[in-house]
Amino acid sequence: MLISLIEYAERLGKHPATVRKMAAAGRFETARKIGRNWVIEDAEPWPDNRLKSGKYVGWRERYGHYDE
Repeated sequence: MLISLIEYAERLGKHPATVRKMAAAGRFETARKIGRNWVIEDAEPWPDNRLKSGKYVGWRERYGHYDE
């Protein structure tokens, strides 16, 4: 079921402007604009784009960046 981005933001406790910017950037799969209003599926999960591979662990030591 499609709901407005404002309702989606309220359900997740996020600021509506943040959700609108993410929708405009294409970070949601089901968000689309109908006229001037954004809508999204109510079951859309919040995207988690954090890097979890550990790729950057120890990058300061590898590239010579020291906090001395």
